[in-house]
Amino acid sequence: MSPKNWRNTTFTSRSETLLRTCLLLFLGLGMPLHSTWAQADSLAWGTRYPAVQEREIIETKWRYTYAIHLESNTIIHQAEEFYDYYLHFRYDYTYGQFLNGRMTRGAWSLSGSELFYSFKHINKFEIAHVDNQTMVLEFTQPNSKGTYQYHFVRVESKDAPFVKPANELPDVIVETMGPSRESRRARSLARRQKRKRKKKKKSSTEDLVYINIELIGGGYYGGIDPILRDYIHIKSDGRLIKEFKSQEQGLVVTKKNIPREELEQFAEYIIAQRFFEFDRMYDCESNFCQERKHNKPTPIPLRLVVAYGNRKKVVTISIWGKDQNNLRYIDYPPALDYIVEAIQRMAHRMEES
Repeated sequence: MSPKNWRNTTFTSRSETLLRTCLLLFLGLGMPLHSTWAQADSLAWGTRYPAVQEREIIETKWRYTYAIHLESNTIIHQAEEFYDYYLHFRYDYTYGQFLNGRMTRGAWSLSGSELFYSFKHINKFEIAHVDNQTMVLEFTQPNSKGTYQYHFVRVESKDAPFVKPANELPDVIVETMGPSRESRRARSLARRQKRKRKKKKKSSTEDLVYINIELIGGGYYGGIDPILRDYIHIKSDGRLIKEFKSQEQGLVVTKKNIPREELEQFAEYIIAQRFFEFDRMYDCESNFCQERKHNKPTPIPLRLVVAYGNRKKVVTISIWGKDQNNLRYIDYPPALDYIVEAIQRMAHRMEES
């Protein structure tokens, strides 16, 4: 073999080996190469693309489609029927990922174009591109010149495998013997009466303006009994539901009916505060604020959802209110505090009645 042919053969062999290695690592089959991936976590890289705002990926769900070797523009892996990978970036800075039937969770953060989340033995990617439909995550191996890009498409909640956990435990009914004939007749009569009441109630509310209010999160995670869930929902019929869950006390659900007239007055108050003109996201504008997100107690983003008629607005505040040092980190309209406090007073009043 001539030296020229030998060099061509060697270059081709090395390229093929490099592509096969990356494919095995992405599929989780590269068990002997764990030390290589461990070096990636300490490598300082990831500033070649424009900075990405957190609001661009918060509460988005993605499905992996294919991966390419950037230098050669070669597709090295495609998602087929036997390979399913979905990714969900939650508003509370946790993520969920679904890989071939297995669900795992962790924490994510964003610095410029660098995305920190853990997949296999990779803890850091760079967002090369993201829009409303596609996202491209980039990874560079520390011991080579190879760069790999993983392509995702955005999916709706109904097309993703992320199931929202139940907020209430199901009722368990234990019967020692079958219901009697009288019992069955009584239940049948009760069902008919219930349907009549629902029909009458529906006809009386058809002309009312649709109102829906949801308040999720806020505050800080930590302390002796950390809060795991704080959720208030006021439905259009005036039904108020408060769900509060802490690590020690567990889940507590309380309910109450708010008079429709009071609900309409409150909705008019929200509109008067120009809520529907607010920004969708209020986030950090300084490094000091960004650093606070990662300190304990950990801030829990607050999300307020208000629907009135055919209008709907979702406002998210990454750090709501003041911390234990009486510091406010986010610049948002003071009216949001008034609205949130009014909703919380409604919820607390239901516990007192």
